[in-house]
Amino acid sequence: MSAIPMARRHQRSAGERVLIGAGLLTAALVLVVPLALIFAFAFREGWSAYLANVLEPNTLHAVWLTVLTALIVVPINMGFGIAVAWLVTRHRFVGRSLLITIVELPFSVSPIVAGVTYLFLYGGQGLLGPTLIAAGFPIMFTVLAIFLVSLFVTAPYVARELIPLMQQQGTADEEAALSLGANGRQMFWFVTLPNIRWALLYGAILCNARVMGEFGAVSVVSGAIRGQTNTLPLQISLLFNDFNVTGAFAAATLLAMLAVLTIVLKALLEWGGETAH
Repeated sequence: MSAIPMARRHQRSAGERVLIGAGLLTAALVLVVPLALIFAFAFREGWSAYLANVLEPNTLHAVWLTVLTALIVVPINMGFGIAVAWLVTRHRFVGRSLLITIVELPFSVSPIVAGVTYLFLYGGQGLLGPTLIAAGFPIMFTVLAIFLVSLFVTAPYVARELIPLMQQQGTADEEAALSLGANGRQMFWFVTLPNIRWALLYGAILCNARVMGEFGAVSVVSGAIRGQTNTLPLQISLLFNDFNVTGAFAAATLLAMLAVLTIVLKALLEWGGETAH
């Protein structure tokens, strides 16, 4: 007798099935179809043409610079996010709300505006640019400019993941560790960090995805110099402007695969976090 109500509870209504079907269709049209078209155009001239475009020196340099930017920016923003989250959730001070607002500022500022701001600050006619150039330390249109602007646009990602979690967790575990004789370093490594590890990794993955896909701010400060300051998104744009459609789509497949890898890692971390709890 009890099996019948249970079976009925698992039966979906016609409206639910329609909504699920509409959601899956929308996802297919918005995500799967464009992704399939990218690979179809990339391989339309065959494997040899695809490999020739992917292994083209400027494209390889763009891939290397994109990965290098992520390797530098993501760890720095992880450290920044941990420090800000710790300060905001473990201390009460004047200006705390202002600090949170400043950290979230890159979310509300257009990447183009961020790039122009850095240009006005460090450019040849900017506030600090002439002094830096005279000292032999130019920033604009160099790899360093890409690092700086990427740090800015991705600064909130790790902190935004950690702050709500650390507020929810409270300080009970850390106070217990201190009462048992742990010092500050031991408390961080053996109590705080294990408690936030999933959120930290999740924020790092989101930060990495944004770094690798950033176009607007980087296009302003890099100068898009072929083989020097071109990241992968900029290289794709230049290939399109050169009417090398196959080469552009071949380069785009690399970004697409990075995006898919990000989604897979995100799903694995969410599953791991749910399992851990």
